[in-house]
Amino acid sequence: MAPQDATMFWLSERTRNDLFLLYCFADRGLPTVELRAAVAERSARIDDLGVRLRELPADIDYPMWTRCEFGAEQFVEHELPERSWSCLLEVLGDLLGTGVDAAVHPWRLHVFRAIADAPGLGGEPALVAVLQMSHALADGRRSSAIARALFSETPAVEDGSRMTSAAPGAAGSAADARTAPGSRLETLARRPEVTARARTIGDAVSAAGVLVDSAVGVLRTPVRVAATAVRGYQALRAQRRLAELTESGEVPPPAAGFPPSVLNRSSPQGISRHEARMLVFPSADLRVPGRTVTVVVLTAVSLALARYLAEVGEPVERLGAQVPMALPEAGRARNNYRGLGVDLFIDEPDLRLRADKIAAALADRRVRAQHPLLSAQGRVTAAMPAPLLRRDVDRYPLDAVPDSIAGHTVVSSVDRGPADLSFGGGAVRFTAGFPALGSVMHLTHGVHGLGDTVTISLHADPAVLPDLDAYAAHLRAALLEAHLTRVDSAPASPSV
Repeated sequence: MAPQDATMFWLSERTRNDLFLLYCFADRGLPTVELRAAVAERSARIDDLGVRLRELPADIDYPMWTRCEFGAEQFVEHELPERSWSCLLEVLGDLLGTGVDAAVHPWRLHVFRAIADAPGLGGEPALVAVLQMSHALADGRRSSAIARALFSETPAVEDGSRMTSAAPGAAGSAADARTAPGSRLETLARRPEVTARARTIGDAVSAAGVLVDSAVGVLRTPVRVAATAVRGYQALRAQRRLAELTESGEVPPPAAGFPPSVLNRSSPQGISRHEARMLVFPSADLRVPGRTVTVVVLTAVSLALARYLAEVGEPVERLGAQVPMALPEAGRARNNYRGLGVDLFIDEPDLRLRADKIAAALADRRVRAQHPLLSAQGRVTAAMPAPLLRRDVDRYPLDAVPDSIAGHTVVSSVDRGPADLSFGGGAVRFTAGFPALGSVMHLTHGVHGLGDTVTISLHADPAVLPDLDAYAAHLRAALLEAHLTRVDSAPASPSV
């Protein structure tokens, strides 16, 4: 397991950092038992959904992924007091405060049936599916690919770091044919005595594997210690060289930090509660010539957040947003992204100029984040012995709010592709996602495109932002204003 993935797993023991991917489908009334069977069948052909973590004693080495079967508890149908969108949002808020155990099953699917007034469905009943996933299993880009495989008519499995087609009967599926329903092996496998014996053998093999992997981990430790020292020295040299390039203007400077606002105050009790809202738009409403959807939304957030804070008597002079940026896939790591701190320039009254400045700042942050010298510290972490990294994760002061932060909120943007997904015979209508809250971030935004829709999702702690509906209204109005920030004579940019 890659160190950055192990870090996500260990952090999940201290804070909630699961991914939640919501997909809204038309509900065609297929019985829930058939939906469950479809999920079990599809997930069995997706490599990422057929694994769990296996930890080693005393974390002598990094956890490892091992195969596992679909469990009945991984499909949960929620019965609501009323089949309404408001009731769904209330239960969704409760779900956002939960976490899966990746050592048991790293994902779970929550299903809500016949929701009467979901946005964008024109009154027809909605089937809402929420895929909850351990962050150790995937980042935003990879989790979207997994969800696409789960809700596609032709499921996919992962081949290395890519998702590839694996329809039933495809070439290379001889093993599937031998264990197909009705075959002799399939019938034999269903016999209780055979199942019990297989589990006993599996447990013995797993225990032996733990012993072998632990021994290998002990042998690796001196090598990792030496590699950490060497790479640490290389990282120091890279840091000095990066500073020289920055001073000469060859590399954009790092983002200036921001003083925390009322949105970033920590509480000894942690997150009080989770609330969620969604604003669903036709993508044409958010596409502005010469702007990406991300820049349009950041511009709207700059307006809405400044107005909301002023309204509650907590005005600020500066606002910033942390924007996750996907990085090229590296080796076996499942999490490949970097957070960018972007100034929202709320002191610029001209919205076109403000959008220009936000776009330029975002471009500079991306150029710097992709510079090879900035990856040197990551190579140090990649070499660290597991016990040392686990110690650092356990000791990190999660509850402390620093004097300078990368942003006051998170704006995470992912394009989830064409709207060609279905579940239970119903076509997909829109998708949403909810970046996690933490001791510093008590308000996060998800921006998710699917086909001809874009959904802006809000996730907040009501102890810090008590009126999420008021903020959502400010944001909706601000998005209409941001739509007027077009760059003259520029072609429309569809990028999320």
